[in-house]
Amino acid sequence: MNLQESDILRTLVNGHFPNQRALSEASGHSLGVVNRSLKQLAEDGYIDGEMRLAEKAKREIRENAPKNAVILAAGFGMRMVPINLSVPKALLEVNGERLIDRLIRQLHEAGVDDITVVVGFMKDEFEYLMDQYGVDLLYNPGYASSNNLHSLALAADRIHNTYIVPCDIWCDRNPFRATELYSWYMVSDLIDEESGVRVNRKTELVTVPEKEAGNTMVGIAYLMEPEARAVREKLEEMDNEAHAGAFWEETLFRKDRAIVRARIVKSTDVVEINTYEQLRDLDADSNHLKSDAIRTIAEALGCREREIEEIRILKKGMTNRSFLFSVRGEKYIMRIPGEGTDQLINRKQEAEVFRTISGLGLCDDPVYLNPENGFKITKYLEGVRVCDPGDVRDLEKCMAKLKAFHGMKLRVPHTFDIFGQIEFYETLWEGAPSVYRDYRKTKAQVMGLKPYVEGLEKDWCLTHIDAVPDNFLFHCPPGSAEEQLQLTDWEYAGMQDPHVDLAMFCIYSLYSRQECDRLIDIYFNGACSRRTRTKIYCYIAMCGLLWSNWCEYKRKLGVEFGEYSLRQYRYAKDFYRYAQELAAQGTEPEDSGT
Repeated sequence: MNLQESDILRTLVNGHFPNQRALSEASGHSLGVVNRSLKQLAEDGYIDGEMRLAEKAKREIRENAPKNAVILAAGFGMRMVPINLSVPKALLEVNGERLIDRLIRQLHEAGVDDITVVVGFMKDEFEYLMDQYGVDLLYNPGYASSNNLHSLALAADRIHNTYIVPCDIWCDRNPFRATELYSWYMVSDLIDEESGVRVNRKTELVTVPEKEAGNTMVGIAYLMEPEARAVREKLEEMDNEAHAGAFWEETLFRKDRAIVRARIVKSTDVVEINTYEQLRDLDADSNHLKSDAIRTIAEALGCREREIEEIRILKKGMTNRSFLFSVRGEKYIMRIPGEGTDQLINRKQEAEVFRTISGLGLCDDPVYLNPENGFKITKYLEGVRVCDPGDVRDLEKCMAKLKAFHGMKLRVPHTFDIFGQIEFYETLWEGAPSVYRDYRKTKAQVMGLKPYVEGLEKDWCLTHIDAVPDNFLFHCPPGSAEEQLQLTDWEYAGMQDPHVDLAMFCIYSLYSRQECDRLIDIYFNGACSRRTRTKIYCYIAMCGLLWSNWCEYKRKLGVEFGEYSLRQYRYAKDFYRYAQELAAQGTEPEDSGT
């Protein structure tokens, strides 16, 4: 059967039609298509002369009928800021009904009761589905570091005559059917410039070249054998770290076209809810539009919530989430603390730092800063770029800015205690052992540096602590052709030896020892003493263990940092050894330790 014949046969399943014209209206195909399809179906033994189903058709309908569904609901839903901080996307309400409840109800109406929901972020929020609908929950522990291909791979053995369903879809009409006769992937008739696929004249789903628009990908699919088998095989092949960012739809394509047909729906019938504004447009009265972040913006900027527009996620930081938005033509950035940040950052101390540096040209003053919950609003800088840690010219400018800041010798009431923070982050593991087998030995070596470091004379002033390349912002103010430089993100700042900032820059940049020496030489204009270099090596080892412990805490919250985490632990071990080797060489007679 071709696609049109399958549609006609599926329509006949739903009832008897007195004539071809009635069948044409019900199927959505022209009368000519209906007549040709009926003729062929009769010749192939699927129907009789009265348009009644033959046994062959009934058997094929039974064999191809939907058996189950897999709903993918593990992800953060990062683009849903600021809603995603308190509720998973699948549990958003539209017209008083949760998205996932509606999808499950529609599946039940189509006779599909065997439903697996793959969960991850805020997994416990989905527990009620087991009792209310009898679904099976499948946990994806790697939801924070992988895309939905990995989620579907966990359920690969369940893909047999199966609906694959994203959790963030609101369907006006039920997209699921008791009768399916071919595998398909659903796309909208809406043209999308970001889509990489389109439907051709043969109703095939093909890829489109870059910069060309395609059909909006909805995400719902139905897979029968052999397409289901092909997807299972591809999932097994691609379920690895190299494809951590892959979407499951990639398993459908062979070169430039999909192995399944396209099923086209009207854009008004199916809506994918990816952003706060899309939810607001669909249901302005949704309970989930009540966001502390949105309310804070409205109060801080004196605007109505409806005036907060163009909300989009920025790159997820290691500590926070931030999103860009506009109000009355002005762009702003709002920072929202990330998972477990309340354990890591003292927001009152951060507010004290901003009071201290206000007006000194180090960075723009925040438009709003809440010392209780860490919400912060700043003006958006157009055309910003961050420091390139491999560009010597950038390094020279950044180190000059950093040295000028250190030269101000600013003071605040609090200290950033590296050794104390190492111990504190470890307590956040709540008794769980380190993932590193030699952690106790490594920690003992690093903690053994304490007498040496504390015995050195050093400057003591406000230190940034997080002076890493991404926090040096180059930008050109409107009407100026000359770049200016700011130092942002002062969350960890406190009293410390300012040379700690050099160590932090090095380890975040994942520098080799030679690159660390290059940065030190740039900061000191080539005149760094051996004792000071040894001290900075000690700081690199100390800070490496500090952020390794920090990464282990974040890992327990489901946030992975991959190579960064491993390299931090290596800094603790390697630079302890380098510091010991350099210290053993003695010090120059003129070495002052500065």
